[in-house]
Amino acid sequence: MVLRVGVVGGGQLARMMIAPAVELGVEIRVLAEAEGMSAALAATAVGDYRDVETVRAFAREVDVLTFDHEHVPHDVLTALVDAGVAVHPGPDALRFAQDKLHMRARLAELGMPQPDWAAVSDRAGLQDFLDAHGGRAVVKTPRGGYDGKGVRVVSAATEADDWFTALAEDARGGELLVEELVDFSRELAQQVARRPSGDVAVYPVVETIQRGGVCAEVLAPAPHAGERMSQVAARVGVDIAEGLGVTGMLAVELFETTDDRILVNELAMRPHNSGHWSQDGAVTGQFEQHLRAVLDLPLGATDPIAPWSVMVNILGGPREGGLVERFPAVMREHPTAKVHTYGKDPRPGRKVGHVTAIGADLDDVAYQARAAASHFLDD
Repeated sequence: MVLRVGVVGGGQLARMMIAPAVELGVEIRVLAEAEGMSAALAATAVGDYRDVETVRAFAREVDVLTFDHEHVPHDVLTALVDAGVAVHPGPDALRFAQDKLHMRARLAELGMPQPDWAAVSDRAGLQDFLDAHGGRAVVKTPRGGYDGKGVRVVSAATEADDWFTALAEDARGGELLVEELVDFSRELAQQVARRPSGDVAVYPVVETIQRGGVCAEVLAPAPHAGERMSQVAARVGVDIAEGLGVTGMLAVELFETTDDRILVNELAMRPHNSGHWSQDGAVTGQFEQHLRAVLDLPLGATDPIAPWSVMVNILGGPREGGLVERFPAVMREHPTAKVHTYGKDPRPGRKVGHVTAIGADLDDVAYQARAAASHFLDD
């Protein structure tokens, strides 16, 4: 019997599920948003993921449905579940990744550590929050934001007037999320895999380095993360996975504060940028693990295979030509680096690939990954 996994969304995360699916003997099918997307190698259908009939027809051909992104509408997801489709993660979990206000409220119920926050519907509410939190705060659109989009640091309530105007013009109404501006020393990420049967597997906590609101580098495990910090991060990840009923991969983005606390920043219920290091640096990479989890197969070991792994994103790419033309120089000068490309045309700020390196010396590993990635960028 061949197991069939359907992935909604044709981006690079779906693309990177293809190789481990082949290795596991799993048939993978992709519902892509358009022709020629990153996961075109497995795109068996092209259609609108917001249309329930399109997704339902796609789901009839697979055993399990999972996702490249969290944007499939809740009513589409619930219709699939009502029709008997195995959806992982399910709509009851995904809604907390789709709406940051729902996420904050549920995490508060679970007693998770997080920044002070509030839902605000107008300028006066935002100003009240600012006045109570030192005059600066982070404002977020509850839905749709990623890679720094839909996020602003404000010091006056008027700086969100355009968002309030958009809410007023939307027939559905709504609120913005405002959070305290956390005094953090660095950003971390904790990944957890969970099967429908409840088994979990925890990866080492990692440090993520952001530039312009986009993840630029990941250091695994997080340097100087003591045993207590690692245990706390793992416990938070597992408690969230179990508390929200997540199935598949879960990434919990965290702040480490200047007084050595950790606070939950964001959630992603899918393979995540912070886990790309595991493709080459862990016994079981996150993409294989996600497939195991959604199929309710025994989870793989998450142990690192080297003391250090560093992942560096290729953001933008060369101004002229493609990435392939740069391969010979990278492979010649950095034979220990592993290059992963996404089949995307270079464009300023776009994630077009990443490089990983592993080894015993963090400085050397970081140099190899950074230097290899730099070959794909023009000065």
